Amino acid sequence: MKGYGQFCPVAKAAELFCERWTALVLRDLAAGSTRFSELHRGVPLMSPTLLSRRLKQLEAEGVIERRRSREAGGHTYHLTEAGRDFVPVVEALGIWGQRWSRRELADDEVDLGLLVWSLERSVKADAFGSGRSVVRLQLVDLPPGQSLWWFVNQDRSCELCLQDPGFDVDLYLACTLRDMIYIVRGDLSLARAIAADRLEVIGAAEMRRKLAAWLNLGPLSRIKSRRPDAASP
Repeated sequence: MKGYGQFCPVAKAAELFCERWTALVLRDLAAGSTRFSELHRGVPLMSPTLLSRRLKQLEAEGVIERRRSREAGGHTYHLTEAGRDFVPVVEALGIWGQRWSRRELADDEVDLGLLVWSLERSVKADAFGSGRSVVRLQLVDLPPGQSLWWFVNQDRSCELCLQDPGFDVDLYLACTLRDMIYIVRGDLSLARAIAADRLEVIGAAEMRRKLAAWLNLGPLSRIKSRRPDAASP
């Protein structure tokens, strides 16, 4: 890490926090990711070598701690007290980004992997009840092999399936990749997406009513843009 050559505490904190990728790694640790593979899914453009080096740096600075996992072998990563003190800073960055950053997606921001990973991690798996339920998402603008995704909700956890798991589907969703990102990000409400035929929802009425609860969109999705030139996507 390059230093600023200043004793100012802002400079000292920025030397660590403002290193590229660090805020995103802390974001995912705060959201519950603990294994190396989980963390890498949140920063797919970051090389595994760089992620490993950054985790070692954060551990050396006392921001995270590495623990040996008895269940699956290997190690898991967790925020220390110092790391947890960074969480409000990460949240403040997210709030600023929702209010003031450009809202229209650039082509390089339309990330399929990040979308399905964030959905798998954040959905409320028991929103439809205690039994097994299956949601199929079709991204209509993607080619075969990338367009269909199944989310199997069971035992209060959600499993993402890249191929048909063979269970009856309870809820069918269909929209473009961009629109699904806009929905998850809070730029496009479910009601408006459905009314404008940008999201097709097929299933029993009770399942359709619980879709919003299942998506379980985070608090950032409720923050509206304050940019003077902001336009709804």
